[in-house]
Amino acid sequence: MSIGEETMSKTVVIGASSGLGRCIGVGLGQRGHQVAMLARRRERIEKAAKEAGPEAVAVECDVTDEASVRSAIGAAANALGGIDNLVYTPAIGSVMRLVDTDAQTWSRVFATNVTGAAVATAAAVPHLSASAGKVVYLSSDAGTFSPPWPGLAAYGVSKAALERLVQAWRAEHPDIAFTNLIVGECAGGEGDSATGFSSDWDRELATEFYPQWISRGCMPGQLMPVEDLIEVVHTILGTDSATSMPVVVARGAPSRPSPA
Repeated sequence: MSIGEETMSKTVVIGASSGLGRCIGVGLGQRGHQVAMLARRRERIEKAAKEAGPEAVAVECDVTDEASVRSAIGAAANALGGIDNLVYTPAIGSVMRLVDTDAQTWSRVFATNVTGAAVATAAAVPHLSASAGKVVYLSSDAGTFSPPWPGLAAYGVSKAALERLVQAWRAEHPDIAFTNLIVGECAGGEGDSATGFSSDWDRELATEFYPQWISRGCMPGQLMPVEDLIEVVHTILGTDSATSMPVVVARGAPSRPSPA
């Protein structure tokens, strides 16, 4: 839909109970979108939906369960009367040495970061094709930064796979606009809207790797205000169908040197 029609946009945000997903879902609702907030934690998404506005709905969805995803997408489409946009935000990643990363960890990370995105998109494609819709996937600098971030191998590899997945969807469904949104460091909002990405990290190991992340330029910028991220997503979804935005990068500005 074009910007002139954006107040009628029917947008599904997956991962909307916390962190950046919650910020985006609430922010889009407050900007006039009819939003379906999808996530596992019912109480949290109901609270988020209330903040998003009277047109918002809450739907339970576990992205690691295909039946749950397909049911949730169907319920969202019924509640909204169709789907114009899909925003996929869930991501997990633990700090771990590559040699210690077992098959269970790889499976868990890919189930959320890649497979969930693939299944959710597949479920939404019939609705998105009907509306010439848009899909935005939140990716990360970790998927493209070279050499890879030490200690975040599974996460970085999954984000690289997600970017390839987006390209594959674009190749098979040119009637839908797919955007890979690479997001730099962003702290999110307050309370449930704060990002919990690093909440279960091994602090000792993260402290060990942190100097390497800094020295290698993995974290070169300032924290991006979450309102700017919301506005970027809002802008992508509001562009005309004649506009292609295959890759968008949004990150904080370079750190300013300390005064002498």
